[in-house]
Amino acid sequence: MQDVDRSDRRNSSIAIADGDAVLHELATLINDALNLGLTADQIDPDAPLYKEGLGLDSIDILEIAVVIAKRYDIQLKADSEENQLIFRSLRTLAGYVASHQQRRDS
Repeated sequence: MQDVDRSDRRNSSIAIADGDAVLHELATLINDALNLGLTADQIDPDAPLYKEGLGLDSIDILEIAVVIAKRYDIQLKADSEENQLIFRSLRTLAGYVASHQQRRDS
């Protein structure tokens, strides 16, 4: 039983590390795509992406969706009600991307 617990903790640590890597990579992609003039570390992962927070508008979000589609082969539908949750913050976006990568890898 302890071996299973250790394995779960190890897998959880790997998932967190992967999520952090995706988070940083997405911050860099967003910065580069939108020419924000920030570093990846200057983007608060929990701040809203849309309007307040990072201050993005719907065109910016569309550009981010295109970049994500190219980089991660994830198609985001413009009319999806899920988009408000996905694009709530950099962290929620990274979680969405990481979960889709894990599904593809399984």
